Formats: sequence, structure tokens, C-alpha cells
Amino acid sequence: MNQIRLFENIVKKRSFLCVGLDSEIERIPSFLLKEKDPVFEFNKRIIDATNKYSVAYKPNIAFYECHGSKGWTSLEATVRYIKENYPDLFVIADAKRGDIGNTSKMYAKAFLENMPFDAITVAPYMGEDSVTPFLLYNDKWVVLLALTSNKGADDFQYHDEDGIKLFERVLSVSQKWGTINNMMYVVGATRAEMLKDIRKIVPDHFLLVPGVGEQGGSLEDVVRYGINSKCGLLVNSSRGIIFADNTEKFDKVAGEKAKEIQLEMEKYLSERNLI
Repeated sequence: MNQIRLFENIVKKRSFLCVGLDSEIERIPSFLLKEKDPVFEFNKRIIDATNKYSVAYKPNIAFYECHGSKGWTSLEATVRYIKENYPDLFVIADAKRGDIGNTSKMYAKAFLENMPFDAITVAPYMGEDSVTPFLLYNDKWVVLLALTSNKGADDFQYHDEDGIKLFERVLSVSQKWGTINNMMYVVGATRAEMLKDIRKIVPDHFLLVPGVGEQGGSLEDVVRYGINSKCGLLVNSSRGIIFADNTEKFDKVAGEKAKEIQLEMEKYLSERNLI
């Protein structure tokens, strides 16, 4: 899926919502625990209820691999369910991988070849040879960590050397590795005001923006500072959607929450004549 098709899906859905599948088994409704695969059943119902309002899904791999082989089974079943039933949806492996070349090559094979993910989040700290193995797959994407929303981001990402902050260097240098059709960047919504400066460096790339909802990020601010002529945004919401209710109607409530966000996104897209 290239940038043009991703934008077409945004226009079609009138949405740039990414639903995060951070599916903690301790937080899913208790009645699902009798199912053979409770996590997959939870994800399946969430996906069925929210796919009309979203263009992407982002399973956070940590919530699956912590359960060993059972977790990987749930993850694989979830991704294949999306691709078999809603093939236009963009699916991101939030794995935050990044290692020396041969190891990255194996991580890339795991997520982009053996599982049908469209993209994977990658940490840039080890440099070009740790990232390029993920860029060898046609129609697949690297989502490079640039400016994250956690408190610890201040430890390194804002480090200034010769007037250039570390995250700015990541944005500038990495553009030599990929293109607007296979690389996007993670920028946290809780630092939305920085999007204005980020857009000066990467005006045309897509940005994956987590942190809207329970983490306190403002969708309005993200759009104000980050939207471009092809939208250029995938805004993620996880807990505020998937854990909005823990009764037997949890999926219906999740759909309602996703629709609320989609309607707000539709307004912003319309105001900027993108739909």
C-alpha cells in the first residue's frame, strides 16, 4: 500500500483513525475468558465494530509476546482476520525493533513476510544498517521513532548539538534511506506543538501520532500543526476505544467511541477541502 492508496482510504472513510490493539487479557471483559482464544475473540469483535471508522490498526506486540506461543497465535489470528475480511485496512506491527543488519533482516522477515503486516515501528538508534533491511519489502513501511510522548523522551531526543536536536537529525538523515511511500514517523500527540517544526523537515511524509485520548493528546492540535495536503496523519487511539466498556456490549461502545473520533476527523478533513 503506497501513500496514494493510503490517502484514498482516508478520503473514502473520512477518517485517519488508527485503532491500537493493546489487548491486555486482564482488562478484556471477563465473559470472554471462556473462549478458546479470548484475546483474538476480543480483537475480532473490536475490529468488526470499529472498521467502518478507521483506516488502520496497530497491535502492540508486547501485549502478545508476553504470553509466549499463545500470544503469537492470537496475534497471527488477529492480523490474518483483518487482511481476510477488511483488506483495505493498514496494519502496523508496533514492535519497535532495530538491531544490527542480520538481526533486523530476521525481524523484517518475521513481521513483513511471515505475517501480513503492512508496516513495523523501528527504533533508529543503531543507524542506517539497522533500518534498511525493513525497507527491502515492496509496499511495506517502516514507521521510524522520531519524537515520542513519554517523559523519558527528554533524556535524549531533545539533545541539542550545533543547534540541531537529536530527533531533528533522525528526521533529516533517515530521509536518505526511504521515501514518502515506505517511511513514516512516530510523533507523540502530547508534543503536538512540535509538529509545526517537524513538518518543516518532513513536509510530505505520513506521521503516526499516538497519545490522543487517555494520554491527554489533543486531536485538534495534532491537525492544526501536522496535517498536510494528503492528510499525512494516522492518529492512534487505543485504551479510549477498546477499553471504553467491559460489559457484553463492549464492542458496541468501542464502535461508538471510534465513530465520535471519526466524525471529528471528518470535520477537520472537510475544513481543509481534503474530502
